[in-house]
Amino acid sequence: MNPILRPARSTDAGTTGAILHGFSRENDWMPELHSLAEAIAFCGTMIDRGWVTVVEEQAQVLGFLARDGQEICALYLSGPARRQGVGRQLLDDAKEKRARLTLRTFEANTAARQFYERNGFVEAGRSDGARNDENLPDITYVWQKEDDGHDQRSGSD
Repeated sequence: MNPILRPARSTDAGTTGAILHGFSRENDWMPELHSLAEAIAFCGTMIDRGWVTVVEEQAQVLGFLARDGQEICALYLSGPARRQGVGRQLLDDAKEKRARLTLRTFEANTAARQFYERNGFVEAGRSDGARNDENLPDITYVWQKEDDGHDQRSGSD
């Protein structure tokens, strides 16, 4: 796999929206609150704001990361791209652009929690879900670049 990163274009809204919508359909714990069309429109808005980086291979979008300043708003991958280093590639790109990153993930999303913790994010707080649309308990994670130019990851992968 030799994926490349690039800024998302408006024409990527359909693919990124389908990846996002697919996530809620794949996970029993995740309520399906939005239609595919709404997910596409949401991704289109993030793309228009300049937040989205996509990862693609052979002109096929495999996933995306949306970042507003230091906040990672979304990181989603298509099924075949998972556990291939693609998510880490997107995350490392975000780390190169900011000295500090924050994000929230659902408590029930154990795969995401493990992924972020493996990549140097530390838990900074929890909520009961009252502030998210899904009403699911979530966890806030923070990553901070260390002063010596290295991040918080221990060891090497």
